[in-house]
Amino acid sequence: MKMSTSFFVGSVCSGIEAASVAWGGLCRFRWLSETAKFPSAFLGHKYPGLLNVGDMFNIPRLLRDKIIPPVDVICAGTPCQAFSLAGKKQGLNDTRGNLTLRLIDIMDENDCLLKCASKNGTILFWENVEGVLKDKTNAFAQFVSILSGSDTLLPIECSSAGVLYGVKRNIAWRVLDAKYFGVPQQRKRVYLLAGDKHFHPEKILFEHSETSQTEPVKNQTGKCFELEGQTFEVFREYADCLYSSYGTKWNGNAAAYNGSLFIFQNERLRRFSPLECERLMGFPDNYTDVSFSTPTTRYQAVGNSWVVPVVRWIGQRLFSRHNENFSIQDDKSLSLCMGKQILDDGATYYDLQGEILLEKGFLNTSPAPNHIIPFDMMNIVDVHCPENYYISPVGCYGIIRRAKEREQKINKRLELALRHIASQWNVERIEAVSRIQPRGNFVKKEQIKVSL
Repeated sequence: MKMSTSFFVGSVCSGIEAASVAWGGLCRFRWLSETAKFPSAFLGHKYPGLLNVGDMFNIPRLLRDKIIPPVDVICAGTPCQAFSLAGKKQGLNDTRGNLTLRLIDIMDENDCLLKCASKNGTILFWENVEGVLKDKTNAFAQFVSILSGSDTLLPIECSSAGVLYGVKRNIAWRVLDAKYFGVPQQRKRVYLLAGDKHFHPEKILFEHSETSQTEPVKNQTGKCFELEGQTFEVFREYADCLYSSYGTKWNGNAAAYNGSLFIFQNERLRRFSPLECERLMGFPDNYTDVSFSTPTTRYQAVGNSWVVPVVRWIGQRLFSRHNENFSIQDDKSLSLCMGKQILDDGATYYDLQGEILLEKGFLNTSPAPNHIIPFDMMNIVDVHCPENYYISPVGCYGIIRRAKEREQKINKRLELALRHIASQWNVERIEAVSRIQPRGNFVKKEQIKVSL
């Protein structure tokens, strides 16, 4: 696949710059935009030659005043907390959610400068949590409506894959799952590409296939193995979605009960280390291990970032000018006709969720690409994990107690491990230490005692 580094890129809500890692050698970055304390310091340390312009609200003015140059591609990961299950799901009622709409102002200003230089319009690459599609403020429909050039909210129900041929821009999006790209983490995210009327994002995000492509059956069994003479057990074949607060809130959510974010090493239970979290996201080892980082800042930065192999896959197709051999607008298959919707402003929307049969072959819009890259939890394990990531008898006892208080089921193998470690102390000693620690909202006045 022949690549071109003639594309210039601007990064918005840059975080720790997964885009630069994923797209290294494929394009050239012109500027970054980040305001959070640790990521900003990290960018200055890791990418000293790139200007961090700070607040994205300033970018239209900086472009207009020629302080920063226009770019061919803008990549953005506007804050997902406003839409995610882990957040409060406030959508556009949250100031973080409204950053997504500000992104369109940046696109419009950049477009003006590209047009003056007789260049094609800006290409947008955007990533967000799957929850944005079902947000109660209808955030995604509003976003793509304005982005497409419509003056009104388009009456579309946004599914996991779709194409909108708007009056101003063409837009395509697809939910992709990281576990099909070589990392053992179930992490579904919406990936969107948009550009002017000459750009066909659907030919980059979607794939033609001779056979039907559906998401493979999930396998959530655990695995035991040995590495360098040490024994390991993981409780799931792949981890649940890594979240930004994993460094401080690892013991009271679904992942704490299904065991997907724990490792049983040499008969001791522990969390994933920051290094293992980097590997779960496809980053180089110790990418975030800089002189001013802490475990908490590393966990947060990695959990808020993008999965590198997924972004790399899209970038390879984008920057090589990949062109799949299909035409949604010209194809007369029943699958496409049933999902087609002609809108009042002349835009055309295609709902592409599910199996899409074309006149010749199939259109893969599923969370799995045509060529799935296998993964193995063994590949992310840090054999020499530091001592501070191991969980004490008090911590193990607390997970069991909270599960009972909340009437949550625990993975059977995990429960055996928790009980094995908790039984190393008697209940009285555990309770004495546990009472010193702050209590959560779920804890009742009368503590539930667990029989070990």
